Amino acid sequence: MELEQLLKTELRYQAPAALREAANVPDFQAEYTRSLQDPEGFWGAQAQRFHWFRPYERVMEWNFPDHRWFVGGQTNITYNALDRHAKGPKRNQVALLYLREDGQEEKLTYGELLDRVARLATALGRLGIAQGDRVIIYMPLTLEGIIAILACARIGAIHSVVYAGLGVSALRERILDAGAKLVMAGDVSYRRGKAVDLEAIVLQAIEDLDIPTVWFCRSKAAPQGPRFHDFNQLLWSHPPKAEAVPLDSEHPLFILYTSGSTGKPKGVVHVHGGYMVGTAYHLRSFFDVKDTDVYWATSDIGWIVGHSYIVYAPLLEGVTSLLREGAPDYPDPGAFWSVVERYRVNVMFTAPTAVRMFMKFGPEWPARHDLSSLRLVGVAGEPLNPEAWQWAVEHLTEGGKRGFVADNWWQTELGGPTLGTPITLEARPGFAGVPLPGVEAAVVDAKGHEVPPGSGGLLVLKRPFPHMMRTVWGNHARYTQYWTEIPGWVYAAGDVASQSPDGYFGVLGRADDVLNVAGHRIGTADVESALVSHPAVAEAAVIGVPDPIKGENIKAFVVLRAGREKSPALREEIIQHVRLELGPIATPAELVFLDKLPKTRSGKILRRLLKAQELGKDPGDLSTLEE
Repeated sequence: MELEQLLKTELRYQAPAALREAANVPDFQAEYTRSLQDPEGFWGAQAQRFHWFRPYERVMEWNFPDHRWFVGGQTNITYNALDRHAKGPKRNQVALLYLREDGQEEKLTYGELLDRVARLATALGRLGIAQGDRVIIYMPLTLEGIIAILACARIGAIHSVVYAGLGVSALRERILDAGAKLVMAGDVSYRRGKAVDLEAIVLQAIEDLDIPTVWFCRSKAAPQGPRFHDFNQLLWSHPPKAEAVPLDSEHPLFILYTSGSTGKPKGVVHVHGGYMVGTAYHLRSFFDVKDTDVYWATSDIGWIVGHSYIVYAPLLEGVTSLLREGAPDYPDPGAFWSVVERYRVNVMFTAPTAVRMFMKFGPEWPARHDLSSLRLVGVAGEPLNPEAWQWAVEHLTEGGKRGFVADNWWQTELGGPTLGTPITLEARPGFAGVPLPGVEAAVVDAKGHEVPPGSGGLLVLKRPFPHMMRTVWGNHARYTQYWTEIPGWVYAAGDVASQSPDGYFGVLGRADDVLNVAGHRIGTADVESALVSHPAVAEAAVIGVPDPIKGENIKAFVVLRAGREKSPALREEIIQHVRLELGPIATPAELVFLDKLPKTRSGKILRRLLKAQELGKDPGDLSTLEE
């Protein structure tokens, strides 16, 4: 939303008194103050909740811009997520409750999940996968996808999940950048009752690569050949002998690729120790999840929310976590609310895009279901506009009488909630919230000077925390850039924000050319490269245009090569080409043919001019525009 609108917003919400009094962290301000005044004592106390094969010597080591946590300690995130519960009283508690969009369900207890993870980890070892090897996982949101993730981590392999919806080029680029030794793939995913072919994408992506592949097949047999292995055959033909390997706290856990405004996607690296401690802490403190809760994050394992709050944190905390494959409005717009009612979901984590979709369908759909179990709805992924926040409060929590809507902001690079509105604080629609424990944030200008409250500026963080990324895979200089592009020893988030006089932060959107489509960050460079790879296209530029459901849609501007004629058929052909290259989420919703693109004299495309023209706004300084 625009800054002027944000500052005029006067809506306020509070959670019911009973929920505030029963919160896991009843005194947020004391907790936050302690985290800043004594970060080593604070995070050390959180770390003591977990098992360490070797105790750490120091909680933190900060050698700008590099930070290390629980230095010298040895742990394994899967021991704490699985063995710790399966060898205790939670062995027979349901860990994962999986639903397909057709309503079919499957459950795994902590004991059963440990058994399957240990079996697959044994099989991976037999395939030659060892500590430090990278494994690409291109699988749908299934129990098998989670088992694959955990099996890698158990033996110290580094997993890199690629969202099963990205196209051939995106998958291939990630395989090559990670230097993957193995690909684990699914043959199909299901959406709106139809099978989506993943096998063809994988086979194209690895066409001339000498890389073995493990297939989780639901519609047909695994591809034939010596380098192809069947997931279930591997799983059930090996004993559950693989123990959790003791790993240095700073051993890489996963690489997750996120788009930048220029160049290729960045491989963000998170590690076993700090990521474990920080993400689990925020599940308890911010999302207020209790031992007996049924918890549901509606994301996918291909994104950071799926890593942190479908896979790792819920298992670390020993709760029952629900996952559902498929579209949120299939078989009807009440699908989500039917799940909440049927399984008595207590805490739900979803995206503003989903809330806006539910708004479009109308309040009669949630009204048909008993949502009385729903205590907290966490929302993140992009700015949550006040209208959507109001709708969620009114129709999901009975106007706030029995529940709370908690906005929060974070990034792939940050691992877990960074700004947010805890259940004990007042919610202010339009504002993501306040810095959470361990986080010191500010809004500054390009020179690093803090701007006055109410002014727009660049969002920065002044200190690291345990679950923050450690590096960019194969490019530590790019990691360093996060901390050095704005003066003052601060981490530049790349977002424009504003801060209220009493410390609430509103995040207004990206400061660079990263598109935000339904909460997915997509680099303009990625889409433009895919467009230009079509033989008819000479040049291309893309912008994000506002969309009431997705936040932004992609609009493409294309200059054709000489001799090619503009036509509706060619427009559709180019759009489908991008879809094949990058996947559905990066597909332009609209494509316009131009005779030339607006550029600076140095040859840079002026996307802001295209966007200003699209939105009917002032494009700003055009002194560098070429004639």
